Amino acid sequence: MQKIKNIIQSSIDVKTKILADDKILQTIQDCTNLIVNAFQKGNKVLFCGNGGSAADAQHLAAEFSGRFYTDRDSLPADALHCNTSYITAVANDYSYDVIYSRILKGIGNAGDVLVGLSTSGNSKNIIKAFEVAREKKMTTIAFTGASGGKLKPLSNFLINVPSDDTPRIQESHIMLGHIICQLVEEIYFAKSND
Repeated sequence: MQKIKNIIQSSIDVKTKILADDKILQTIQDCTNLIVNAFQKGNKVLFCGNGGSAADAQHLAAEFSGRFYTDRDSLPADALHCNTSYITAVANDYSYDVIYSRILKGIGNAGDVLVGLSTSGNSKNIIKAFEVAREKKMTTIAFTGASGGKLKPLSNFLINVPSDDTPRIQESHIMLGHIICQLVEEIYFAKSND
């Protein structure tokens, strides 16, 4: 029983650090405004990650393209790993390291937003995707752990959760992602109904 309490407390401790970090909170607000602006201009938000972070990427994309709290129109968001034929072909024919950068060359446009989730900040395929996004004049948001890893200098916005523990980082990524989804939905649809 104590082990369970310790794990829960560890998750709470990371979130308490986030709550006290004005820089992270301001970055969440800035990312919210960025995404609202992108949607208003007809741009899309694309997500990428690996493993559990791929699941989180898909989850957050669905919150925009489906719904979060309100019954409203779909927003243009997608997770880049959902086409398994594409992923397996490119990984087999080229390299797993280019699965995201290659598709961005085809579908990424200036003004789009790329959100990459990597607890270490060192996922090669996400780094390459951020490099292509920069070339295409897309804006990048990285969700990482404490250091930000190699994504830090490639990111327009860095949401670096103050932890080095992968499960605790991922729990905070989904919480922060949900906050952005909720705020974007509230702001975007309040403005579009004016």
